[in-house]
Amino acid sequence: MFDQFKKIAELKKLQDSLKKETVISQENGISVTMNGNFEVENVKLNPDLNLEDQEKSLKICLNKAKEEIQKKMAKSLMGSGLGF
Repeated sequence: MFDQFKKIAELKKLQDSLKKETVISQENGISVTMNGNFEVENVKLNPDLNLEDQEKSLKICLNKAKEEIQKKMAKSLMGSGLGF
């Protein structure tokens, strides 16, 4: 039972450290910064692109940033030895 509480406490620590992680994704001069809570911290658009191209590039950036955060989370969880 105490092992479960220990694992929960370790997961909480891991989650807190991941919140501080950020990734930056770029596409066609558009940049998105996302943190470990999947919150967008910063967006920079490229005024040289038309609206449609900006929308496409922003979508790509958001998806790539989310994927990178997920990979970091999985890697951290695997490296922590906290298997469930």
